[in-house]
Amino acid sequence: MRFGRRALGRSVLAAAVLAAAASCSGSPGNGTGGTGTSSGPAPSARTLSPQASGGSRGAPPAAAWPTFGRDFARSGVAPGVAPAGGSGSLRVGWRVHLDGAVYGQPLLVGGMAIAATENDSLYALDQATGKVLWRTHVGTPVPLAQLPCGNIDPLGITGTPVYDASRGIVYAVAETTGYHHVLAGISVTDGRLRVERDIPTPDGQPRYDQQRPALTLQGGRVYVAFGGLAGDCGPYRGSVVGISVSGGGPVTSYLVPTPREGAIWAPGGPVTGPDGTLYVSVGNGSETSTSFDDSDSVTALSPGLHRTGVFAPSSWRHDNDNDLDLGSTQPALLPDGMLLADGKSGTAYLVSSAHLGGVGGQVDQAQVCPAFGTAAVQGSTVYEPCEQGGLAAVSTAGSKIRVKWRGPENAWGSPVVGGGAVWVTDWKAGTLYELDQATGGIRASLGTGTPLPHFSSMSMAGSRAYLGTMDGVVSVSGV
Repeated sequence: MRFGRRALGRSVLAAAVLAAAASCSGSPGNGTGGTGTSSGPAPSARTLSPQASGGSRGAPPAAAWPTFGRDFARSGVAPGVAPAGGSGSLRVGWRVHLDGAVYGQPLLVGGMAIAATENDSLYALDQATGKVLWRTHVGTPVPLAQLPCGNIDPLGITGTPVYDASRGIVYAVAETTGYHHVLAGISVTDGRLRVERDIPTPDGQPRYDQQRPALTLQGGRVYVAFGGLAGDCGPYRGSVVGISVSGGGPVTSYLVPTPREGAIWAPGGPVTGPDGTLYVSVGNGSETSTSFDDSDSVTALSPGLHRTGVFAPSSWRHDNDNDLDLGSTQPALLPDGMLLADGKSGTAYLVSSAHLGGVGGQVDQAQVCPAFGTAAVQGSTVYEPCEQGGLAAVSTAGSKIRVKWRGPENAWGSPVVGGGAVWVTDWKAGTLYELDQATGGIRASLGTGTPLPHFSSMSMAGSRAYLGTMDGVVSVSGV
């Protein structure tokens, strides 16, 4: 990779200056098939030692929300949150305008909310006040006018970053000019760049590849998933890449074995099972495929990114032809080892995570809703982000799918559970809803006063929640 703007990529601005600017406001599944691949380190891979980068002393701070959904099963459950106050209790604590849209969930590390922007910047904000503690700019994003299709302008950091508490580093992937995808590792204590590495996308088509899913961390590796741009233009193919947290060493990868498309793009990122298996949802593949090509599926991958299992609906060919695939949400991992997969067709499938079952291998299926985003899971209930008819609470008790209740019709952001309530946004209207967990009734709502990105979802801890917006971050108090 060529870093013509490396000096820009390392600019860490003083907190006082930025604060003033901010105030402007189970076992692997069965099956055989595609295998992981590996390649040598890119010439531009760089790791800066703590001594060389001036790292702070002491143990890295703990995190209340280190990844999308708080844990790597993507449960979306915030533990230890006091019962929500209900009507009249919600209020905007602060708003901070940053240098671009924040599509991912803010991470909650120590007393900081860490957000990544489409201007290829990472910010650490004081959770209580919104004051900017540090900012690191890691590249120059790609203007929409230079992309073959898409709907984000400019295109920079879209996927939710991940925090490695053992190293005190937050990792993000930035798209930079020239259609490069760069893994950046930033010290949370001082905002210094510690790791910088180009990620060659496995399909060899970086101009058409978009990194939207949240990053995943496991076994000393960062996992990065790729899909296509909005509009599905060009010859891209979905993939997952694994990179050492040091930034060095070989890269492992999985490439969906379809002639075209097969995007892995839903925002929650790969879901991790107790044994380290990664589960991803895959979008529609080539319409010319006459035999099953692993698209429109839930795919299980080993930590080395070898495919170990797959599930697909019997209707996969029809789904591919009509853009009705499972790729629009992550599979929801349940405590009993089952997975619930719901996608664009509205049919939800319950499958065993240990034995995905291949084509038509579901344990149960039922019509729930066309779903987009990432579900939350608590016990045997899955909260699905339904594009039509509002959020759905889906019971999977007894290995049977049953819709328990539906939320507000236009509220289909990616939900979070905490304080005895379910939290979901109407991202088009910029509204946050607090729903009764037993009935789905509205207990409180709050207009955030700012536009929210597609599939908006919040992070929460204590009595506060944090939402990325189209120009920064908003804090909500009274949750």
